[in-house]
Amino acid sequence: MEDVRLIEVKEEIMADNNQVAQSVRKRLGNTKTLLLNLMSSPGSGKTSLILRTLENLGANIRLGVIEADIDSQVDAEKVAARGIAAIQLRTGGFCHLDATMVTQGLDAIKAEDFDLIIIENVGNLVCPAEFDTGAHKNVMILSVPEGDDKPLKYPLMFSICNVLLINKIDYLALSDFDMAALRQRVLALNPAIKIFEISCKTGVGIAQWVAWLKKEVSDFSS
Repeated sequence: MEDVRLIEVKEEIMADNNQVAQSVRKRLGNTKTLLLNLMSSPGSGKTSLILRTLENLGANIRLGVIEADIDSQVDAEKVAARGIAAIQLRTGGFCHLDATMVTQGLDAIKAEDFDLIIIENVGNLVCPAEFDTGAHKNVMILSVPEGDDKPLKYPLMFSICNVLLINKIDYLALSDFDMAALRQRVLALNPAIKIFEISCKTGVGIAQWVAWLKKEVSDFSS
């Protein structure tokens, strides 16, 4: 009986993806285009955050948006309706974006024409955390209705992000969400993470988030 060969497919896929991701960062570094990867569960407010960000970002920053969903192009249409360049990536069943998919989006939107490109990744707290998209910054949204225990259940997502946006804080009075416990859990995983408490509905905290984003774009282009 012949020996059975074991091939670590995931490791090979990850290695190939990481090479493409490095190429993406080099390409966008040459044109001073900051790429931001926005992740969260479905319904936490990714598209709402993008629209709120558009309202506060100002006209001096050239912004493009790459939307990703398993199906439909609803989110891209919402963004395009505001006069912002948007591309929809339909993953056809994949629960995440990888660097090759992002490259297709960058080519389609002509990434070099922008100062900032925001990727709205597929709604999922598992797979998107595992795949490097080539982004320079990773940002995640956790909404209050999801609960304060998510760092315990999905530690990798919180570990890889530069920013955590706690959305829907207007629901705090109606829930048992423990903000202090959440912060403690998140900072234990990622002491360097920036945390902003926001409400896309009321606009609370959006100015602070956008100020951080503007500084990142400015620093990247200098």
